[in-house]
Amino acid sequence: MAITTKDIAKLANVSQSTVSRCLNDSSMISEKTKKRVLKIAQEHGFQFNAHARSLSANKTYTIGVILPKSLFDFEGEMHFRSWQNELIESLERMEFDVMVSFFENRFTKQNNIQRLITAKKVDGLIILEPSLDDETITILEETDIPFIFCKYLPSFYKTKDVDFVCVDQFKGGYIATDHLLKQGHKNIISISANHIGGEFDLRTEGFKASLRDHNLQYDKDMVFYGDTTFQSGYQVIKDNIKKLKNITAIFVQNDLMALGAISALKECGINVPGDMAVVGFDDIELCTFYKPYLTTVCQPTKEIAALTCKRLIEKLNSTDSDLKQKLEISPTLVMRESCGINL
Repeated sequence: MAITTKDIAKLANVSQSTVSRCLNDSSMISEKTKKRVLKIAQEHGFQFNAHARSLSANKTYTIGVILPKSLFDFEGEMHFRSWQNELIESLERMEFDVMVSFFENRFTKQNNIQRLITAKKVDGLIILEPSLDDETITILEETDIPFIFCKYLPSFYKTKDVDFVCVDQFKGGYIATDHLLKQGHKNIISISANHIGGEFDLRTEGFKASLRDHNLQYDKDMVFYGDTTFQSGYQVIKDNIKKLKNITAIFVQNDLMALGAISALKECGINVPGDMAVVGFDDIELCTFYKPYLTTVCQPTKEIAALTCKRLIEKLNSTDSDLKQKLEISPTLVMRESCGINL
């Protein structure tokens, strides 16, 4: 038989109304009494009615996570699966429910951010979508629901004060290139992508800065462009194989393109890492599925997810909505075989 608030009141030697206030975290009850009542409730497996709590506190205890539409593609799924999992895990540890959605309903084209805010389905939003239209920006600016950007900062907000947690993409491009240069490679190219969100532009800027710091000249012909897919990395190499005659290292700005590039290099009789060193970016699972294992820049998704969720919960509990935080987390280089590291 399920335990009731009346049973808990009897065990705790308090009134039933006191039990109710404890379960709803009322400021009218001392912390000592709350802890004692909650402990008894937990020990006896009391199932608190979360819906009743949400009505009384005007809270849903649900966080909306807005994923980018690129997740529908294979390369997007490979990249964002870990981001999604880490965010959900962090929120569940904080005892929040999670509602995962996309910026736009694929079938009705309805704006899901507007829907979640208008219907008051969530207490806060974590947004990983880099492209927002003017209507959505207006909705976010006018809402009382706290939101935070994770990984991407839409261009509209780059000059505005807004909460944001991301990876230092510039540093990632820098350390990847710096590693190759310190290994003695002087003739290096990079494979980038024209992609919404600006992260590839920052990686390219890091590439350029590292070259300058090693007293090497940057030329626009040193950067080639794919579309983030395995096939595009493969095709860049195939289409430009004659230009690689004196090249000894390639910084490829995402892992799928890097794996595609390595496949094409092998077909062209170029050994990796013997003839050509390759560094990727992201550290997706496939990096250790094929030989040689890929040296790559790791984005610390677990740390970023934890900080994003922590910051959002702080905003939920704060009355100072004007205080904003922008956090850039440093990436790290994971050493594997594609640069000559033997495992």
